[in-house]
This record gives sequence, structure tokens and C-alpha cells, in this order.
Amino acid sequence: EALAENTELMLDYPSLLADDLAAGRIDVGLIPSIEVIRSSEYEIISNACVATQGPVLSVKMYSRVPLGQIKRLALDMGSRTSATLVRIMLAEQYGVYPEVEPLPIEKTIEASTADAILLIGDRAIHTPETSFAATWDLGEEWLRWTGLPFVFAMWAVRRDQETGSLESALCQARDKGVSLLDEIARREAPKLGIDESVARSYLKNNLSFYLGPAERCGLRLFQELAIKTGLAPEGVPLVFRNCISAG
Repeated sequence: EALAENTELMLDYPSLLADDLAAGRIDVGLIPSIEVIRSSEYEIISNACVATQGPVLSVKMYSRVPLGQIKRLALDMGSRTSATLVRIMLAEQYGVYPEVEPLPIEKTIEASTADAILLIGDRAIHTPETSFAATWDLGEEWLRWTGLPFVFAMWAVRRDQETGSLESALCQARDKGVSLLDEIARREAPKLGIDESVARSYLKNNLSFYLGPAERCGLRLFQELAIKTGLAPEGVPLVFRNCISAG
């Protein structure tokens, strides 16, 4: 089904869509929030996003040692926003600045020898076969620490790109998707190897899809902390193009 008139829809990981947007291969993309924070070339469009207001279930760090003793951190290669967030939280809460290394998509958590491992997506939803000294659900920990929601991904456009009515089309697409969460859970759960009830609860209770005032506050705080820890540049404005706040 067409998103809007004269548009072509491409499906991919947000991290890869960010590369496509930066290279000019696409005009608009649902990209990691850290990419918007790091580039003055983007504006945020629509109040559709991927956020959480507590435990997110699909973004977790598993540690073999006490959190204050982490020296090596393996980061899921599909993560960008989450990779930044976990480094911020370790630095701010424990004064820890571990060496980081990639965890390839095809590599299991058990195969990594790092002190701690960040997993995202369905890999994080599945319980590891081995036990760990500590587990962080990053959404839950962010809320406990800041009292704010966290925005993982949002729709962005290059500043010189006209979008016409696309902003409203994205919001309408989000609203339609939210109305079909039961059907989506039923369809996708077998592909991910999880129970339908888990998929349904994840979509309805762990994720949020509205960029409201509280989400904007969380986004701005994330930017401030990323700058403080040297993981994002200063002077990048967050520009919301024709976004009507939700909530």
C-alpha cells in the first residue's frame, strides 16, 4: 500500500537507512535518533517515532562482571542509538569508559569474550543460555535515572528536501499500524521464535510510537549527555518540521 503519492517505500534496518539518507539514496528515513543528533543536515518530520516509556525488552546489556568493573564492551552491530546510550549510562553512573568492539549480527552472545554485551532486537528478547552478573534493560534504566521516555528512532529528512504532505502521511501510517498491532504480533511472532502473547505485549506495552512533549525532553537530554561524554558534536539544533506534538 502506497505511503503517499509519488513515494517509493524501502524497508531496511534504521542504521542502514541512516547510511542511505546520508548518501542521498533516499530522501526521508526512519533513522536512529543519534544520527539526527550528530548531523545539522537533518530535520525531524511527523510525530511518529519508536520510543519507550519504561522497559523496552529489545535493548539489553548483559554483564559478566559488576557494572563498575566493565573494561570491554561488545556492541551489537545493528545498534547506534543504543550503543551511545549504554556508553553514556556507564560513564555517568559508574565512571566507566570501556573499550568497545563490534558484535557481528551472526555472532551469539555466548561467543563474545567481552565483559559486557549490548544486544538489540529479537536477540535481546530471547533469554541467553548462560547466566550473567548483571542485566540492564536500557529503557527501564533510562526511565529510572531520568524519569523520561527514550526515543530510539524517528523520521528525518535532509533540510533542503521538500516533503509536501508526507508528514501527515507518516502520522496516518503510524496510526494505522497501531490499530493493527494484534495482527502484526500474530504474523511476526513465529518468524522471531517468540510467543504471540510476548509479541503483542512488546508492541503494546514496551514500545511507544508518539513523539510528544516528554519524548522531546528525553531526546534533548540524550543530546546533552552525548555531547558531555564526547559522543556527539556541539551546535547541532533539533529542528522539528511541521511536527504536531502528541500527548
